[in-house]
Amino acid sequence: MSAPADIQFLPANEARRVRWRNDLGWTREIHAEPASDGGGWRWRISIAEIGQAAAFSRFDGAEREQMLLSGDGLRLRFDDGEVVDLEPPYARLRFSGARGLQGEPVGPGVSALNLMWRPDLVEAATWLRPLVGTMLVFVDPGDCWLVHVLAGQACLARTALPPLERGDTLLLRASELRSRYVLDGGGSLLLGKFSDATRA
Repeated sequence: MSAPADIQFLPANEARRVRWRNDLGWTREIHAEPASDGGGWRWRISIAEIGQAAAFSRFDGAEREQMLLSGDGLRLRFDDGEVVDLEPPYARLRFSGARGLQGEPVGPGVSALNLMWRPDLVEAATWLRPLVGTMLVFVDPGDCWLVHVLAGQACLARTALPPLERGDTLLLRASELRSRYVLDGGGSLLLGKFSDATRA
C-alpha cells in the first residue's frame, strides 16, 4: 500500500531470508540502508534464526546490538571469555561487530533481532517502549527513525497504511522541516534513531 515519501512500511512477511555471512545460519533481512560511499550499508536490521550453537559472523568496522525476540534465552559466548545471557523478554546487548563470539540458544531455538551500523557514518540510539494509546515521534531532517513492533498492534495516524502487527517495521524521515508522527495502539515497540555521524 502507498505511503508518503518520508514513510517506509516494511511488512514482516516481506523480509528477505538470506544466509549468514559465514554460512552457518539464516537471517531475515528487514532493511539495509545503503551507504553513499558505495561501501555496502550504513545500517542494517535483521532477525536471525538460531537453532543450534553457532559462531556469529564478524563485521569489522561496525557496531551491533543483539536482542532476544523469542525463545527461552540466548547465551553469547565471546572469544575473549566474556559470557552474556540474553533472557526473555527482550534482553539486549550492544558490542563491536569485530568481536568473535558464539551464540548458544536455550531450548530448541530462538530468534534474535540484530541491528548493525557503521559508527563512522551513523550515530545510533535505541529504546524499548510500551505503546499505550498515543505516542508522538519527532523526526529532524536528515534523521531516520525505526519503529519495530515487538508485540501488539500500532497504527500510524493520518495515513492509509494498514495497522502494524508483530514483526512489522516503519521507517520515518523528514525532508526539510521537523516532522511529527502519531502512533496509536497497544503493545511493545523497539525505537531506533539514526543520525548522520559526519554532519557538522
